[in-house]
Amino acid sequence: MTQTTGYEPLFTLKPVAPDIWLVDGPIIRFYGMPFPTRMVVVRLNDGGLWLHSPIDPDEDLLSALAELGPVRHLIAPNWIHYAYLPAWQRLFPDAQTWAAPGVRERAASRKMALRIDHDLTDQAPQDWAGIIDQIVVPGSPVHREAVFLHRPSKTLILTDLIENFEATNLPVWFIPMAWMAGVLDPDGKAPIDMRQTFRKGRAQARGAIEEILAWAPERLIMAHGRWYDAGAMAELHRAFRWVLRD
Repeated sequence: MTQTTGYEPLFTLKPVAPDIWLVDGPIIRFYGMPFPTRMVVVRLNDGGLWLHSPIDPDEDLLSALAELGPVRHLIAPNWIHYAYLPAWQRLFPDAQTWAAPGVRERAASRKMALRIDHDLTDQAPQDWAGIIDQIVVPGSPVHREAVFLHRPSKTLILTDLIENFEATNLPVWFIPMAWMAGVLDPDGKAPIDMRQTFRKGRAQARGAIEEILAWAPERLIMAHGRWYDAGAMAELHRAFRWVLRD
């Protein structure tokens, strides 16, 4: 029996703003801990679809995407968000796969057959320049995450740099762990072990976060937990105070 996530219906396109949707997926286990999954879908000016952190493909979801447009871009935004990409590559062999630093090495260490066509950098490629801005947050030798802004809707798309688990959607045993890690709503942040990897590079990270704040997003979507349809700037200042206070 499939574990509920609190974000049902799953595998369903949920409109965020014109030409951008989120799709909540099932639980995935990471070191035994239950993480709800979420991807973001953007329809680009050419009608093609840009899929951020694709979740487990589902037949009904694939049918819904086909009505929106062709899948052209698959995004692996950090070193731990690539698990379902091989399945999507088999379904859409012509789609281009873009990966953040560290994905190639992590997949290889797990002996996963993952094709990476392009590396994500601070420069948006021509395929979505002007529609989606991007930056790879530096400062950690381990966690290098690509962050995106969908300009037309002023929606910031994060992955794990903010995790915001809602207690009502968690198993009871996981709630104290989420609190200790600093990822429990209403004060979700990057988990403490991830924050510690930025210890020597916090100034570098701060520069990237300040650039993200200069984008002045209005909405904030992350891969795990509660997301924000408004008030993004206040939540960013709160969640990144561990970087900005220096």
